[in-house]
Amino acid sequence: MKQMTQTQTVEDDMLVSLTFHNFSAEMLKEFAQKIVRPYFAGNMNEAVRSLMEKAIQEETIVNQAIKQTH
Repeated sequence: MKQMTQTQTVEDDMLVSLTFHNFSAEMLKEFAQKIVRPYFAGNMNEAVRSLMEKAIQEETIVNQAIKQTH
């Protein structure tokens, strides 16, 4: 049995469903073809989650670099 950390338990308790508005069908189709299908085996949910995590990590790195230069 996999042992979960307290952070994982909290994250699981906070799962939400998202609805996106004002996306063109063409943009969604292109995203699915160019990003989701080849890099995430067609899993749109995994693609959005992974890309959000990456954006947060990159923002953290940029902020740390900015703080170090000031």
